Amino acid sequence: MEEFEKDQFFLGQVQKLHRLTVYGRWIFVASAWLLIIPFCLWNLRSEISLWRQYFTWVAVRYGLYYHPFATIGLAFCIGSMLAVLIWQSRNILFGLPKSERQRLEKMVCRIREQGETHPLWKWIQ
Repeated sequence: MEEFEKDQFFLGQVQKLHRLTVYGRWIFVASAWLLIIPFCLWNLRSEISLWRQYFTWVAVRYGLYYHPFATIGLAFCIGSMLAVLIWQSRNILFGLPKSERQRLEKMVCRIREQGETHPLWKWIQ
């Protein structure tokens, strides 16, 4: 019985660590959107005013083609958001893959071994 309770406590810690991973990924995506997108939009401000007057896909293509840093920033933010959405959707629909579950379990074991000096100790307890 005592071993079963320890297993439930361990699985709870793994779930907390997974939840922290999800929150961390979304915080990364949100901060990327808040920090990178304003510069990209500022760089594209003249094209955006043109798009508002005469929107065509060719104008969008050339606007992005001639502003490569803005295009890379937009692609990075959209790509990272889609990656996290697909990753989280897969985990919700199909559950955690075995390899990822094992990685989280190993990380919980390392956190337990290090004890209170580990930065995530308080978060998984």
